[in-house]
This record gives sequence, structure tokens and C-alpha cells, in this order.
Amino acid sequence: MKICGGGRLYRSVAVAITAIVALVSMEANAQSITVTGTVKDVNGPIVGATVIQKGSTTNGVATDLEGRYSIAVPTSAELVFESLGYESQTISVGAKTIINVVLQESATKIEEVVATAYGTQKKVSIVGAIQSVEPGALEIGGSTDRLSNNLAGQIAGVIAYKPSGEPGYDSSSFWIRGISSYQGVTSPLVLVDGIERTLDDLDVEQIESFSVLKDASASAMYGVRGANGVIVITTKRGKVGKPRVSIRVEQALQAPTKLPEFASAAEDMELQNELFAEVNPGRTVWDPMIIERTRTGYDPDLYPDVNWLDAVTTGMQESTRATVNVNGGSDRVRYSFVATYFREKGIMAVDESLPFDTGTKLNKFTVRSNVDVNITKSTVLGISIGGYMQHLRKSAASTDSVFGYAFETPSYVHPTIYSDGTIPVRSQRVNPWAEATQMGYTRDNAFKIETLVTLDQKLDMITEGLSVNAKFSFDNYQSKYSNRTKGIRYYEVATGRDDYGNLIHNLRSSGDEFLGHGSGGAFGNNRTYVEASVHYNRIFGGKHNVDALVLYMQDGYDSGDVQPFRHQGISGRLSYNFDNRYVAEFNFGYNGSENFAKGQRFGFFPSAAIGWIISEEPWMSNVKGVLSTLKLRASLGLAGNDNIGGSRRFAYMTTINANNGSYTWGHEGSSYGRTGVTEGHSGVGGLTWETVRKANVGLEIGLWNELNLQLDVFDEYRSDIFIQRGNSVPTQIGFINTPYDNYGIVDNKGFEVALTWNHRFSRDFQMQLRGTASYAKNWIRERDEAESLKGTHRSATNRSVNEHTGYIALRLYEDADFINGALNPDLPVPELGLDVQPGDIMYADLNEDGKITAMDITYLGHTTAPRFVYGFGGNFVYKNLDFGFFMQGVADAYKVIGGNSYFMPGSGQGVFGNVYANYQDRWTPENPSQDVFWPRLHYANSSHNTQGSTWWLKDMSFLRLKNIEIGYSLPKEWCEKIHLNNLRFYVGGYDLFTISGFKMWDPEIDTTTGLRYPTMKSVQLGIDLNF
Repeated sequence: MKICGGGRLYRSVAVAITAIVALVSMEANAQSITVTGTVKDVNGPIVGATVIQKGSTTNGVATDLEGRYSIAVPTSAELVFESLGYESQTISVGAKTIINVVLQESATKIEEVVATAYGTQKKVSIVGAIQSVEPGALEIGGSTDRLSNNLAGQIAGVIAYKPSGEPGYDSSSFWIRGISSYQGVTSPLVLVDGIERTLDDLDVEQIESFSVLKDASASAMYGVRGANGVIVITTKRGKVGKPRVSIRVEQALQAPTKLPEFASAAEDMELQNELFAEVNPGRTVWDPMIIERTRTGYDPDLYPDVNWLDAVTTGMQESTRATVNVNGGSDRVRYSFVATYFREKGIMAVDESLPFDTGTKLNKFTVRSNVDVNITKSTVLGISIGGYMQHLRKSAASTDSVFGYAFETPSYVHPTIYSDGTIPVRSQRVNPWAEATQMGYTRDNAFKIETLVTLDQKLDMITEGLSVNAKFSFDNYQSKYSNRTKGIRYYEVATGRDDYGNLIHNLRSSGDEFLGHGSGGAFGNNRTYVEASVHYNRIFGGKHNVDALVLYMQDGYDSGDVQPFRHQGISGRLSYNFDNRYVAEFNFGYNGSENFAKGQRFGFFPSAAIGWIISEEPWMSNVKGVLSTLKLRASLGLAGNDNIGGSRRFAYMTTINANNGSYTWGHEGSSYGRTGVTEGHSGVGGLTWETVRKANVGLEIGLWNELNLQLDVFDEYRSDIFIQRGNSVPTQIGFINTPYDNYGIVDNKGFEVALTWNHRFSRDFQMQLRGTASYAKNWIRERDEAESLKGTHRSATNRSVNEHTGYIALRLYEDADFINGALNPDLPVPELGLDVQPGDIMYADLNEDGKITAMDITYLGHTTAPRFVYGFGGNFVYKNLDFGFFMQGVADAYKVIGGNSYFMPGSGQGVFGNVYANYQDRWTPENPSQDVFWPRLHYANSSHNTQGSTWWLKDMSFLRLKNIEIGYSLPKEWCEKIHLNNLRFYVGGYDLFTISGFKMWDPEIDTTTGLRYPTMKSVQLGIDLNF
């Protein structure tokens, strides 16, 4: 009874609640109003600012070109006003129908700093060509742990390409503003926390900031080390707060982007028959029965068809990456700890029946710990320890040689291994699979530790803005390798089967039963660095900002040579900024190297830069809402390069060779040979470093505080390039070895553009787009070459560094070029092989002597290193979903393919290797086209068509999907239930596809035949969690 009564009561209460809710809803709707107004900053309207009802995911608007908005909200609502680069404001609506808001620039934007030479500077006052990139943009995919592989296209001015994808050897070659010297080291100086270190030793998760210093105003302070530009990286430091832990785990599958494709064994045989019949009518090389049995797989032991590239690779492998990041601290002590484990398997084949493993496996553990301690309120002690341990195991046979054997060994010679378990090899050939899997393995263990101690002392008690800093670093690297190999037990190629079906073949070499301990070795180096500096920064009268720095440094690098490499110097910077409108800066480096004679070791490298921030002028205030930034800047200065290359380190010293050569003693009829002392190289006392004069003009434009454009044009003139005068010094002078000299000159010019656009469409949807483009081209103005060559087609002067050379291919010979089977006497006569025929390549007779010889070789106008590099990408976030991608491309990058005697049939040794699958795209009497890939193929041994020439000069431009990633973050309330701040799942890809006009192999790989460890593409799954 009570239960029934309770039910009636519940129904009554429910009806009452429903009625109340309805009345409240009607009242709320009745109290909704339309609010209008403007959103401005101190300079005027803010375009695209968001106005959102707090707590709502759907009710929001953006301001128009005049900063105006209109939104309907309940009177009880709160409005949130936000714009990128400004502090947000929250205002209660109440009865207000007009709300005008003035947003204040965020402290982050006002005080944004960028890492520069020996310190940091406010971004607004930078007048040098410096570009910073967010570490997140440098995230690398699952197929590599090399930071250098993600620079191209991400940073304007950085030109890079990746020559190989082999684990442990897959670093990219990169330059800042291209290559501007043909001697010595051309790569930039890389500084990690101010210490010269190797970029790829660093894990991206350790990075706090990443800046590229490109012009003289940014790099002159480094003096003899600054000519090639500088990359300045600071690692993560601890921040005040409770411990924050983030974990990232990623698993990837990887496969080659593109490998060359070969014709089948049957197709290869048929091609040989066709070519042989052209010179031997009615005769063949291969019996049709053999071809048919090979085609049908009648007996793979006796009639094999082996794709050797498939045989020596596995096609797909995996990699794993796991990172732990811990950060926190108090006002007294702050700490940061980052540890990363990376494991990668290579794609080289493995024989799993063996008791040892020859497969490529890379295991690397990287760690970095930074601790900052406030000893007093004005004294901070910093201690940093980092480094890595790496273990690399691979086949004892080099991958380059294995890929070469896979090209040179025809598919029809023999299988990888016979069905009876014996391993075949043919005379003058190599079994590529056996070389890769049976010889044994190499192990390389590397260990590096990096230490740094810093002490910062503020001296405001003396004068405001004064501070001193001291720094000491010691790095140690050790590597130990060992080889365990054995001889392979080989059998001759089987000639048939006996009556019992057994293969008929003889033992060729007995090999070894067990692995030997073989050879090994060790290598190590130390680097010591000391630095002390005085820094002064102060603002006078609210408008006059003065910044000054004086610094002393000394470092030594010891790799076991007779003498360590050492640098020592003083650097300084003086910067003046008036009212954030006019900036002037002077930098200098006075430093030197032990590489030169006394009196020549030190040099002075000054630079000056000016900037005008037009957008801060009072008369620009009316357009500040649209034109948020407008800056002009220019710089001019000098830098040097003491890493000048050459075969001699101390070229200022004369060398003497002891116990060398021979003297003849005695008289008629008798002589006695005696070794003695001979002259070596003559020392040149005035030798010095390369010097580069750098000029730069830059423009920065910002629109609506969202769209930012940076444009730089540069001119670099490098002189005193270190070379041996072997061609321009007459032999009559009598030098046994011609002297070295600072003689070469290279001009390098170009431009670079960087564009970013950050926009928030609503509270839930925001976007970031970015793009860069860089172009650099150099010209050799002076090089060691005979005077007789200058001004001719064979001269390197006014050509580019590493420019390809070869013949100029005009076209293919046609029937009309021959009279009664002989070459038309009006045409130059080639002397590069057998007599030419229709379909062969016609070369230009540049010296007009009526012959085609090596004297007609010239420069072809292009280089392997790309002159134009670009990239573009974006990141989009909608509620809990995020999506990002990045495309990277190069243009004006060429290779002269070929150069291998097996590259095309009959090209060199009179023997055949594999034939590329596109062999049908060739000139034949039935297809006498000029628009073919291959000229006439022939059976005879002739090298005429394989000469390096413009026929084989191929455009390696490409556009690649470098990165793509889609992620989902769990709602915050879900994460809180499991005590997490954030939990994100993602799927991504790296180098997934490439668009290129060159189709035979990956255009980025540094090879002229496609036979090298390929670039790897990958798909990865990952998880990020924070607590």
C-alpha cells in the first residue's frame, strides 16, 4: 500500500518538475538578447578574434574586418574574447547589449625570445637572418631516429638530401644556404646548449628551441667556425611545478619507397638472342627450350629465375620508439629528464637456419638530464648530463656491395640456394644472397657521454641588468667494433641431374665450419670546452634598450692525432633598440685555430646589422589591426672556416720523408741502392682560413596577427679557399709536390621565404599552415686550373661546385647519317668504342677537331645537391581530433645515371648483368624514335653509349609526403577518471609516397644505378599520455 502511494507521489513530483523546467526554459528564452560590439587592441580593430559563449561548443562568432561582432546569448551567459597573441577576457553579459573589448598583447608575445649566438634575444629586436622552428615540427617518423632527416623544407635556407636509408648510416647531408666551397667542410656548426656536437646524436624530444643562424650578424661571433652557418639548439630545462610525466610509445612497419625493377630471366634471354642475332644472323645464345623452362619454372634449380633484389631483402621490417619525459621543480630546484629507446631492424635478408644472425639491427638508448639549482636568489647552478648507447649489428658484407652484386648477377645464373641445401656460385660471379647471409656479421658498440656545468650570477647589486656566466663541458665518445666471419662453402653451378634426381655439381670451395673472431678495433675522442661571459641588458627612459655581451671561449678536440684541434677567442655583441622601432647591432669574433702558423692563427670577424620596425611607427597605428608587423633589416659581415680540408693539416710546415727513395753510390760497373731523405711538401707560412663575406637583406610582414611572411635575399663571397696548386703552377719550377695556397673563390647567391598562418575559426577549430622555399646557386670564380683552360668549355671557372661533367648529347644517329654503312664524312668521328650505328648517341664536337674524344667533355650545368628546396604543411585541431601533414620537395637536382659496366648490355665487360624492366623503351630499327629512354642496345663490347652525357642526365626533382598523422585525444573528464592529464592515440606515416618524373628508383638516394640501401617509408601507431 505504501508502495502504491509512493508511486502516485513520484508521478506528481515528476509532473511538477517538468512544468518548472518548461517555465524556466521559457523564461530563459525570453531573457536571451543580442550583444554587439568591437574587439580591438591599442592600435585598432582585431580581425578574426573569437567571441564565444562560455561553456558552449556551438555558439560563437568571429570579428569582421572592422573588429565588429554580433551574438545572441542568454543574459546569464559569459562571453569569452580571444585572439592569437593576446590575453583572453571573460565578461558577464547581464543586461548589456553592447560590449566593446580592448585585448592586451600576451606576455608571451611581447617577451618572445629566440636562441641566437651565445644567448637569446627578443624576437622583435632581431635584425639578423635567424629562423626558429617549433620542435614539434621536427618530429621524425618510425623509420629513422635521425633528426637531420626532417630539416629539408621545414626551415627556410636549409638544403638537404638523404643519401641512404640504411640503419645507422641514414643521416642526411645538409647545408645552410647551399654549398659555397669546393674544399673542406661545408656543413654548418651545430651547437647544443652552446657546445659543438653532432645533430643526430640528439633526440627531438630533448629539444626546447631550435634556431638556424644564417647571415653574418648571427654567425660572425663564431669567427673561424661560422662561415657555413650555425644551428643553435637548447635542450629542455625544468619548470616550477609538480612533476609532469609524459610517455610516448610508437610502433612502425617500414618498407622501401622504391627499388629498381628488372626484367625476368626469360625476357633477359630473349633480349640477348635478339641482340646477338643482329650481328650473327640466324644464330642464338639461348635455346628456346631453356627459355621456356625458365619462364614456366620447370626446375628452379636448373632453370632459375631469381630477382636478386628480392632475394637479398625482406621487403618489410619494424621499428619501435619509446620516450619518457619528466619535468618539474620548485623555486629552488628544477629538473628535466628525457630518455628515448629506439630499435630498428633492417631489410637485408637473413638465413634463419644458421646459428648466427646477420640481419641488421640497431638499438639505441638516448638520455638527457638537466638540473638547475638556485644557490641564492641571484645565483643559478646548472648541471647537464646526456648521451647515448648504441649497438649496431649487420652482415659482414657491406650493403652497397651486396646491392651491386644483385645487379651484376643475372637472374638465370643459379638460385640463391639449391633444393639440396648447397650454395652455388659461378665463375666471375658472386652469389649475392650468400654474401649477405653466410659470411658472418659485424658488431659496432658506441657510447657517448656529454656533460655541462654552468653558473649564472646576476650582479644587479652593482648595476641593474649586469650578469656573468661561466660554462664548462666535457664530452667523451667511444666506439668498438668486431668482425666475425667465415669462408662460404660453395658448389659449382649444377649441370643437370643424375638418374636418382640428384643435382650434378662439384665442390668449388670448402669454406669454414665456424665463424672466426676476425678483426676489430676501437675509436674514441674527447671534447673540452670552457666559456666565460659578461652580459648587460637594460632599458633607459622606457625606450632605449641596450644589450651588450663580451665572451671568452676555448675548446679542444682530441681524437688521438699527434696534436688536438683547438680554438680560442673573444666574441662580443652590442645591440641598441630605440622604442622597438629602430635597431642597430654590432657583432665581432676575434678567434683563431691551431691549424695555422704563429702570427696567422687569429683573425677579426666583424658584422653590423640594422633594422626598422615600420609597424611600430605612430603613423602606422591606424592599420596596425591589419598590418601587425612590418620590418626591414639588413646585415653585412665576415666569418671564417678553419676546417679547410686538403690532405695536409699543418700546411705551413715543410715535410721531409725519411728512409724513402734511393741513391746510387759507386762508379762504373757498380752501384749500391740506398734509401735516404727526400723532400716532401714545401711549407707556406702565410696560409689562413677561408673567409666569407655575407650580405643579407630581409623583410618581415605580419597580417592580422595571424599571417607572417619572412623573405631574405643573400649574397656570399667566399675567398682564400685552401687548395693544392697542381695545375696552375708550371712544372718547370721544380716542386716535387706543388704547394698549397689560399687561392679559390666561390660566389653564392639566393633567396628564401617562410610563411605561416595561424587561425582559430572557433573555440573548437583551429588551424596552422606553414611553408618554406629556399634557392641557392654558386659560381666558382677562381680555381686551380691551367690558364689554357680558362674561357673554354672545359673550364671550371664560372661553373658550380660539384657540377656534373660529360658529353653534350645532341640526338641519336639516324640512317641518313650514314652512306653505304659508313658515317657521313661531314660528321665528327667518335673514338669512344666500336664504330657507331643508327640508334647510338651523337655527341657534340665542342673543340671542333672533327673527333669525339675526352677533349669534348664539358660541364653540364647541374649538380646532385638540390638548388631549390621547399616544403608546406598544416596542422588542424577540431575538438579532440587533430590532423597534420607535411610535404617536402626539391627541384633543380640532377644525376648522371649509369657509370657501371653492367648498366646496359654490352657496355663494358662483354658480359651481361641484370636488365632494367623498362628495356623495351629503346631505339630499335622497328622503333627509330628519338624519344626513348635507352639508345641502341648491342651485344658487342662497346662503351660509346654509356659515356656520361646529357643523355643520362636525369632530373631528380620530387615532391614527397614527408609526414602525416591523425590523432584523437580522450575527453578531459575521461582522463581525470583514470588520473591522467591527457591520453592521445594516433596513426601516422613517413615518406609514404613520392611524386617524381624519374621512375626507376627513389630519386633522393645517392646512387647512379639504383643499387643502394633504399629510403624507407613507414606506417606507425602510437600513444601519448601525460600525468
